[in-house]
Amino acid sequence: MYLFQSLKRNAQVTPNHIATVDGARRQTWAELHDRVAKFAGALVALGGQSGDRVAILALNSDRHFELCFSVPWATRVIVPLNTRWSIKENVYSLQDSGATVLVVDDAFKGIAQEIFRQVDSLQTLIYMGDGGTPEGMLSYETLLASATPAEASRADYADLAGIFYTGGTTGFPKGVMLSHQNLWSSGMSVMAGITVNEPGTVYLHAAPMFHLADLTFSIANSIAGSTHVFVPAFEPGKVLATIAEHKVTDLLLVPTMISMLLSHPALADADVSSVRKMVYGASPMPEGTLLRAIEGFKNVDFYQAYGQTELGPIATILKPQYHVVEGPNARRLGSAGQAAYCVELKIVGDEGQALAVGGIGEVAVRGPNAMLGYWNSPEQTQSALVDGWVMTGDAGYLDDEGFLFLVDRVKDMIVSGGENVFSAEVESAISKHPAIHEVVVIGIPSEQWGESVHAIVRLRDSAGATEQEVIDHCRQYIAGYKCPRSVVFREEPFPMTGAGKLRKVELREVYWRDRQRAIN
Repeated sequence: MYLFQSLKRNAQVTPNHIATVDGARRQTWAELHDRVAKFAGALVALGGQSGDRVAILALNSDRHFELCFSVPWATRVIVPLNTRWSIKENVYSLQDSGATVLVVDDAFKGIAQEIFRQVDSLQTLIYMGDGGTPEGMLSYETLLASATPAEASRADYADLAGIFYTGGTTGFPKGVMLSHQNLWSSGMSVMAGITVNEPGTVYLHAAPMFHLADLTFSIANSIAGSTHVFVPAFEPGKVLATIAEHKVTDLLLVPTMISMLLSHPALADADVSSVRKMVYGASPMPEGTLLRAIEGFKNVDFYQAYGQTELGPIATILKPQYHVVEGPNARRLGSAGQAAYCVELKIVGDEGQALAVGGIGEVAVRGPNAMLGYWNSPEQTQSALVDGWVMTGDAGYLDDEGFLFLVDRVKDMIVSGGENVFSAEVESAISKHPAIHEVVVIGIPSEQWGESVHAIVRLRDSAGATEQEVIDHCRQYIAGYKCPRSVVFREEPFPMTGAGKLRKVELREVYWRDRQRAIN
């Protein structure tokens, strides 16, 4: 299926249903269809050829949403850019992808010209904000108004649809190549596994739209014909107000966003009665945070979606019946769920062999969602794609009913005194302490143990705890050798990527800076 096939269907079967709400702007599926066809025509009129890359650097908006359809409609390839990147990182990804067109909004019009000067492949800057069009740029609305609608492309489903750069937690990011089939199959897995096609569904774009998690839910909700509501970026008060105003039913958040909602003073009086589903993913969810969320949103169905960019991005889903703290299903609360529709899972050992139930190894995933490869990186593609299986770099195990339990990133494992310690397990234990707001666990050099388990903690407002209290607390949940041997407290937020993922490498670098290796 093509990315825009759902748009064509909705314009035919529910033409007058509201498709998008962005501030005062509203448009039906029929109106959205017409705008997408016209902007696709504008892209074609600019010149170039099929397969040219069109990059977007913008906050969430209905126009951003339109581009997700109009770029593939014009047989171009979309390249979403991380909104928290530096100019240097944006320039790198634009040069690497060879993008010829860059679309920006008001938030990024100030740096667009500087980026343009540094990227040889760029030929056109398009401004899709609400103000006056800056010098040297073309107006999105002017191009659209004067364009002739393009006929929708009839390319192969396996054709490249987008290049999605990974979060860049270490070094420069890699460009993940995803086809129409990759993205559509993940969208279908979400629609079926999370049942977003219920009547009256209103999906809130609160997570960043450049991130593949939100794009997949965009696709799923477009297949379902849902209404899409946009906030420019996540801000707890704005999200709560938007939920109340537009009766939002479904939203996708990363764990840090859920934590911010739970601690926001406006939550106590906010009307969140319309919310039916809350999906979380993109980074590990500390168990303590999850338990507070379940308690704080009693009438909401929680879903966990696990995956990665290379998987388009869905691999597994944990459904609401397993988000419980009592009864036979409670033992699955710590899992990432079962394989999504069209997805096959296995756990691989050190020699590449499939491991039996309970064996800890690397998680491998295969299916129509598996990436085409890394852009311009055949060697990295070869190491990540093995006989059609995507090697995720995550360590985990499967139980007897196919529930996936993640224990850490393979490269994040701490080896202390010859014992393997998975930092995610330690973080989960610490997060259950009532004074803890956020925690990160890393391995630091130790003359005695090789590596020592070290916790970096942020406390809740007006809460207190000592290093020894945190260590003693952990002993209730995990073995003594896994408990942190040192704890430090910090007030400033942890360093994060634009997708809400922790930059753990920055926290580790302080301790390993003067050593040749970053592990012992």
